[in-house]
Amino acid sequence: MRAPTTATLNQLREASAPPAAAAVEIRFPGDSSLGDASGAERLGVQLKALVELTKPGVTRLVMVTALCGALAAPAVIDWFKLVLALIGTVLVVASANALNMFLEADVDAKMTRTATRPLPSGRISSELAFRFGLGLAAVGLPLLTFAVNPASGLLASLALVSYVAIYTPLKRASDFALHVGAVPGAIPPVIGYAAVTGSVGKEALLLFAILFVWQLPHFAAITIFRRAEYARAGLKVIAVQRGVGGAKRFIVFHSLVLLAVSLLPTVLGVAGWVYFGIAAAAGLAFLSLGLYGAGCFGRRVADDDRWAKVLFFSSMPYLVLLYAALVISIGG
Repeated sequence: MRAPTTATLNQLREASAPPAAAAVEIRFPGDSSLGDASGAERLGVQLKALVELTKPGVTRLVMVTALCGALAAPAVIDWFKLVLALIGTVLVVASANALNMFLEADVDAKMTRTATRPLPSGRISSELAFRFGLGLAAVGLPLLTFAVNPASGLLASLALVSYVAIYTPLKRASDFALHVGAVPGAIPPVIGYAAVTGSVGKEALLLFAILFVWQLPHFAAITIFRRAEYARAGLKVIAVQRGVGGAKRFIVFHSLVLLAVSLLPTVLGVAGWVYFGIAAAAGLAFLSLGLYGAGCFGRRVADDDRWAKVLFFSSMPYLVLLYAALVISIGG
């Protein structure tokens, strides 16, 4: 009798073995592989992604600052027109954010914080994001120009173009992009003011100046605790270009400038002394936090990233307090 060969034995083993379990593919709702998803599911994912493109948190803050500009205007408010102005402003800001993400999809893919955004994650196409951004602008700008007034439409156009066409590409070339980006970031309260008055007055310019300078230490702090990600993505931000020490000096200097600018409304006779006291106290507290991080009190902070996060989050209630006190003082 002939002995079984090795190949025969292997065949017998394979035949007697239990069938292998079928591989199971798990897909998440936000996954880019949506080929097997139903039409309703794909639509839901895309709608959610489009909303994310507008950066709702940033857009809400912009709407609040625009409203502050309107409330600071020395004129009777036409509330229907103001609502249209706020809607138009939100649409333009949403457009700027969407187009910014369209242009920075490659950069966002390199950073952990932004890698899950709609374009790097593949939830929507670049073409859809681009058309969506343009569509928002195509509705928002005419709404402001023709339904509100030309001044608000012109200001919104300036903000959109400077943010998308100048600030966004400049981030790859120079840390001066922060100053450039602060211009469109500070325009919304001026739009709100112009929506009520049809012009730009000293109250609007003061709101602009405060918000412009406030953004500089606020965003410089982000570059400290996100510096590794920014460097990996190739963005020329403050902490990457100047180091942590340079970023700290930048924050201290502009915190001092912010304190001075925040006191101008009283100096120029726009706001009262109660506002002056609030602005001085809040500004000195914020400046002290910056000086502490820079080691000006004889003690070096143990964790630069933690200090920068504290300063970043502290800057937001500081701005809210300043704007609220100023609007109330002007209105009173």
